[in-house]
Amino acid sequence: MKLLTLNCHAWHEENQMDKIRHLAEAIAEKQYDVIALQEVNQSIDDTAEHHVKSDNYALVLLQEMEQLGVTGYSIVWDFSHLVYGRYEEGLVILTRHPVIEEHSFFVSQSTDMHSPKTRKIVGATVHYADRPITFYSCHTGWWHDTEEPFKHQADQLMEHMRNDVHAFLMGDFNNDASLEREGYEYLLAHGLHDTYTLAEEKDAGITVKGKIAGWSENKQDLRIDLILSTEPVTVKTSKVIFNGDHKPLVSDHFGVEVHVEID
Repeated sequence: MKLLTLNCHAWHEENQMDKIRHLAEAIAEKQYDVIALQEVNQSIDDTAEHHVKSDNYALVLLQEMEQLGVTGYSIVWDFSHLVYGRYEEGLVILTRHPVIEEHSFFVSQSTDMHSPKTRKIVGATVHYADRPITFYSCHTGWWHDTEEPFKHQADQLMEHMRNDVHAFLMGDFNNDASLEREGYEYLLAHGLHDTYTLAEEKDAGITVKGKIAGWSENKQDLRIDLILSTEPVTVKTSKVIFNGDHKPLVSDHFGVEVHVEID
């Protein structure tokens, strides 16, 4: 099973359509089974009969994929909060396997769509290898945030997760894996397994370099985009992608792709 997570910083990037094409080309090449995207935006003013509007970043991505002959991916999207007074920001699961159940729930204390600290998780349970597996696209807050602390959001996430099936948590957790006694270690202490750590072949794992949105004072290399599993799994590879070396840049975050063996 091939998985990809990416905070796509949708519609905030220069040369946005070129970057969407680069992403579509990589998906066409690699044929990911499940893709988790964060900061998936669509216009506030755009009208639509359906929940997903015509300029939804993920929908535009699917259209680019179709131009490359890639079809069969389902989209599961939901709205979290408004950004810059222009966009509805949400999260997405894309998958080429049958979706059994869709999931969407708040993990922040706030449910105010006007607050950028409002956080929602979007997930999908899919049928794979003759059994259900659940995937969550996650975009959480910061460990030291006094208004919306990560610990509360992590607790809510684990409380809402389906506990009867194997699950993967994929996304931007805004907690650097190198920091002790903070969010990353809190997740592992609650029984989650990092596919990066488990991988037989891996790179440096860095997904953020320097200043980006939400990390305006950052001068360090960060590993904050993760793919976690509720069960120990065999991971063949874990690689950073869209970092300028392994595929062109498409966002202010790099992506993470893993190859997991599912019996």
